[in-house]
Amino acid sequence: MTNPSTFEALGVAPDLVATLAAQGIDAPFPVQALTIADGLAGRDVCGKAKTGSGKTLAFGLPLLQRVRPAEPRRPTGLVLVPTRELANQVFGVLEALAAGRGQRVVAVYGGVGFEHQIAALKAGVDVIVGTPGRLIDLLERRELRLDHLDVLVLDEADRMLDMGFLPQVQKILYRLQSDPQTMLFSATLEGAIRRLVDRYMRDPVFHEVASQDPTVDEMEHRFLVVHQMDKPKVAAAISRGVQRTLIFSRTKRGADRLVSDLRREGVRAAAIHGDLRQQAREKSLADFMGGKVPVLVATDVAARGLHIDAVDVVLHYDPPEDSKAYLHRSGRTARAGETGFAVTLVLWNQENEVRAIRRPLGLTEPFIEVFSNDPRLTDLHRLETDEATVPA
Repeated sequence: MTNPSTFEALGVAPDLVATLAAQGIDAPFPVQALTIADGLAGRDVCGKAKTGSGKTLAFGLPLLQRVRPAEPRRPTGLVLVPTRELANQVFGVLEALAAGRGQRVVAVYGGVGFEHQIAALKAGVDVIVGTPGRLIDLLERRELRLDHLDVLVLDEADRMLDMGFLPQVQKILYRLQSDPQTMLFSATLEGAIRRLVDRYMRDPVFHEVASQDPTVDEMEHRFLVVHQMDKPKVAAAISRGVQRTLIFSRTKRGADRLVSDLRREGVRAAAIHGDLRQQAREKSLADFMGGKVPVLVATDVAARGLHIDAVDVVLHYDPPEDSKAYLHRSGRTARAGETGFAVTLVLWNQENEVRAIRRPLGLTEPFIEVFSNDPRLTDLHRLETDEATVPA
């Protein structure tokens, strides 16, 4: 059997291999090694893999290699994604690969005007990366037709369903007038996802990648009891002790308010949530990932699907809804073998709520009462054994 340790061995075209090599990408990730050959062979592929596992290339390379040149308004490749941010991330990866082969890729999503997207479709694009709502808008305006599709990709399918997009996804699938190869990637393949697979995919080959997300044992946890008026200053103090902090707020208004509070404390911070214009969201994310802004304050929905490396601290400014949300948020740190911190700020009336979140995860770290002038906040390791704790 061919060793799938190189892209060449998997059957990727030489020009794409060369482009990858120029980007410093020489060896496939596990999800790529498992799925690319089947994708290139035209099989329907069902991959169980999480954000950050490398699945964009896993479907992107077969997609670009298999689609035909497109006619105006009739793309031959479609990637369906849940969020605008993920659409831009996938677009960035595919566009860099497509440019060298003369293929055209466009991202379409809401929150921005139609004009540029319609103009691109009229000119003819081979691959569209889009969110469900905007794709339906374009279909209903008759600016887009799905009768020439060679390859359809459903990326982050579980998140699309979690965000209530199942009716829109089904509406798009009903509008297909061709019989494309379908590749679906999801963190789970149960329930409604499995029904989608059974209904819309032909004899799919299943691949599962062991989760690369850190477990609770691979990160350090701190539960800090704080006072309401002092809470923003505690967040500021923690962020000053590290290079990159991702803060979660339950509400969009709360995220904006916290950014203002942090800036008053001299901390550069930006927000990302659904009420911001797309351009502002993209700038916040780019500034954070580029190191220009060390603190990003996000709502749960806005952060879905984002792959952000090298986060030192995930700060639960507002406690998450449940244990699953705690793990999903906290998993943005402790990546690639690095130790990261998940820090939860707890008001006096939230302790029972946080205990209920911790219990299924087996977390028993003490609740530690702190004030913003506590020097330990800039060195979270010191909070593990020092005194001044509240009984757990």
